[in-house]
Amino acid sequence: MMRIEVPTAEDMEAFGRELGGALRTGDLVVLSGPLGAGKTTLTRGIGAGLGVRGPVQSPTFVLARTHPSLVGGPPLVHVDAYRLGSAAQLDDLDLDFDHAVVVAEWGAGLLDDVSESWLEITIDRPTGASAAIEVVDDLDDDDPLDADEPRTLTVAGHGPRWAGTPYADGP
Repeated sequence: MMRIEVPTAEDMEAFGRELGGALRTGDLVVLSGPLGAGKTTLTRGIGAGLGVRGPVQSPTFVLARTHPSLVGGPPLVHVDAYRLGSAAQLDDLDLDFDHAVVVAEWGAGLLDDVSESWLEITIDRPTGASAAIEVVDDLDDDDPLDADEPRTLTVAGHGPRWAGTPYADGP
């Protein structure tokens, strides 16, 4: 398990690019964190690291979006499981877990039987940590959820795929 401090959205995307370069076909990444934590920003970076066609945006209204590779690698399947009530509903999406890299936002607890290995990333965002959102001008249209605040990522790899990596959960 690894904890990583991510000061800005740019740093979040950079970590995603680095991680995306290390992911391979069949990998499953489960993202957790509050609204505005940076799950989609991280996924955008993963997509860039994988070399997939973009733009990578939140699939909230379509539930899952596939981004084909532009470099001969695996496609990225980006899932937003926020509105799914059960693993059965996720199964109904008929996702190709074996031939893609799947990144699932809000997927904790819904993907337990999908793969013997997965990477779990929890994003902690201490809202109010930045002065940028302490004072919001009434005329300012900026959303406080978009403020650049430091985040902490807890990255835990589960199963044989992640054994022996810095992300391995446990000894």
